Amino acid sequence: MSCAGLVPVMTLATQTGLSQLLADKVRISEPRIKSGSANPSPKLLTVVAGMCAGADSIDDLDLVRGGGMKTLFDGVYAPSTIGTLLREFTFGHARQLESVLREHLAGLCERVDVLPGADGRAYLDIDSLLRPVYGHAKQGASYGHTKIAGKQILRKGLAPLITTISTECAAPVITGARLRAGKSNSGKGAARMIAQAVATARAAGVTGQILVRGDSAYGNSTVVAACRRAGAQFSLVLTKTRAVAAAIDAIEETAWIPVNYPGAVCDPDTGAWISDAEVAETTYTAFSPPRPRSRHG
Repeated sequence: MSCAGLVPVMTLATQTGLSQLLADKVRISEPRIKSGSANPSPKLLTVVAGMCAGADSIDDLDLVRGGGMKTLFDGVYAPSTIGTLLREFTFGHARQLESVLREHLAGLCERVDVLPGADGRAYLDIDSLLRPVYGHAKQGASYGHTKIAGKQILRKGLAPLITTISTECAAPVITGARLRAGKSNSGKGAARMIAQAVATARAAGVTGQILVRGDSAYGNSTVVAACRRAGAQFSLVLTKTRAVAAAIDAIEETAWIPVNYPGAVCDPDTGAWISDAEVAETTYTAFSPPRPRSRHG
């Protein structure tokens, strides 16, 4: 039994209603191949089991059927059958799976203490990744900017947008994931994702204050407005413009408070190791509307 550890994992999935959620929410109303699109729930559960066991391609899902695995699980499908199902999927079906993710997290938190400390402060992090893909016909693949060893490079890949929720006592849990083309702007769709993530966190039992965190790709008025509508606080990086630089320069030298890191941190831009920093507070009016232009004549 190469993957006997899947037994408790898939048992928990069943106990938390994953199979039923997939059956209720995933619908393929106009399939191109009727036999391939039938019974999506057990086929998608095969994908989940395979990914938990280390599969990272459709062909790899065959490991769930290898050796004595069939004595542990029934309703396991061949990779070719699963591939037929996945080829039926559209963006709408991806949204159906997002709904499954959100509701299943709530069910999981009812069964297991996934988010201890949820009655205190919780942290909602959002970030965009660029993951390389290979093959000239890979759907959605395009060149996007990424940083490796402090250098900006163009890389062909996909750029998923991810949101997670964590607490002082709990490691991050994924609340949302959306696959996008590699050339997508990092902040594309962020406001909607944040609103959904806050709702997901509340459904999962988070009752304390939620703090949304993100880098400069999310330091804009649209994201801030989404946070405020959702009743969440926010800690976002602003792009260093002339106005921001002037506000920083106006801070008194005595206002800066030193911060000593317990371990050195590598600067992603320069590669240098940093063990100390300084922080200070100031006031700054962000996202003010542009001044109206006067018209002559």
